[in-house]
Amino acid sequence: MTQDELAQVSREELIQMLLAEHAQLEAAQKLLAELKLEIEALRMKLEKNKKPPTNSSNSSQPPSRDQKSNRPKDQRKRHRHGPPDFHEKHERKLVAKPDHIVEIKPHVCGHCQADLAKEVGKLVDMNQITELPEAKAEVIEVRQYATECPCCGQEQVGEPPAGLEIERSFGARLEGTVVYYRQQQHMSYVRTQAALRELHGVEISQGGIDQIMQRGGKAAIVQTRQLQTEIQHSPVVYCDETGGRVDGQNWYQWVFSSASAVLHVIRFDRSVDVIQEVMRRNVVDVWVSDGYAAQMKAPARYHQLCMAHQLRQLQAVIDQSPDSFWPRAMQALFRSAIHLHHHRSQLSPPEYQAKIRRIEHICHWLLERPLEQSDARRLKKRYIKHRNCLFVFLYRSDVDPTNNISERYLRPSVIHRKVIGCFRSSWGAQAYTAIASVTATAALRGISAFHAIHSLFGTPALPLTI
Repeated sequence: MTQDELAQVSREELIQMLLAEHAQLEAAQKLLAELKLEIEALRMKLEKNKKPPTNSSNSSQPPSRDQKSNRPKDQRKRHRHGPPDFHEKHERKLVAKPDHIVEIKPHVCGHCQADLAKEVGKLVDMNQITELPEAKAEVIEVRQYATECPCCGQEQVGEPPAGLEIERSFGARLEGTVVYYRQQQHMSYVRTQAALRELHGVEISQGGIDQIMQRGGKAAIVQTRQLQTEIQHSPVVYCDETGGRVDGQNWYQWVFSSASAVLHVIRFDRSVDVIQEVMRRNVVDVWVSDGYAAQMKAPARYHQLCMAHQLRQLQAVIDQSPDSFWPRAMQALFRSAIHLHHHRSQLSPPEYQAKIRRIEHICHWLLERPLEQSDARRLKKRYIKHRNCLFVFLYRSDVDPTNNISERYLRPSVIHRKVIGCFRSSWGAQAYTAIASVTATAALRGISAFHAIHSLFGTPALPLTI
């Protein structure tokens, strides 16, 4: 209303208008207060349900992805040479039989110029220097002859020895080196070419590297059949899987390990079908895994859940609700069980059995407690479902409480995936996993990866034994 219009309004009408506006203002203020309360309640609910940051202690995230803070200046170590304070000094051990000995003797007296060549000296100091010989490749020309027999007239062709076959372009040691660079050192085709050229003086095309990798992969696949048989008949099997890219698609690399063999396979599948394909109809005593649904269907009399995974998942619940009792108690129980497993040899059988009964009793008591937190209830439900899969390692000395061994076998593959990027073909993925099986099994038997790879290509061409 304008000023002139208000001047014509009576006193009673003005009062009514002010009262109406006051009522509207009170209603708006009340509504604003209610909205503030709702917003605060929603904020508190979101804050309560907000999950803590994910790191390697409360999830399967690797430590390399953790956010790292700077160490305080007063706690930083000073960089210096030599052993730390109060530590014993360690020096490189001398080789008993060196390849070369160089004797340094004075020939002329520095004071009077007398001849000292025939004088007998005494040893005052000795040092050993380790050096690499020049790693230059040698080219072997193989000439095959045919001779006509003077008696029967038949033509006889000379048979080259192993390692000098006519169809060969590269020797076994060179081929093993190529596969070692690609497989163990995660070198790309370009970097492999550069290493061969600069370190060994060998020019080789990417196609040549490809052919060598295929030959190595085929030879390794033959050996994996025996490794698969060993896995099938092992009493305890540890299994895990990780993702990978093959020819633009998501595949999964599986590892099956035992005390005597390691088998890697890669498939376009993450179901129990892969386990059944590897195990056929064989049933093992204990299957150790992280509890993935397909793993829990593996053919085994008993299953053992990885305690390391359970500790991390309980830590996630603790980070979310620091005052919660149940996850802390369950975590302490699992740690106590792992500690008992590691120190079982220090206890008498009656003492050991008594401690097992106590752990089982506490576990039963914790699983009966009512819980409010949803994540804690989820873990409790899992532990009740897999109650017989928690402490198998306490009853068998040949079972580890964690599946860390499988994760260690997969770690080189994860590094390879991050460095190389992906496999451009299925044969490359199959060759990689087959060679990984051979090298990992060789490590169990005290054989180096290079020697295991080198054995895939047969007898070396050098030294010549013709």
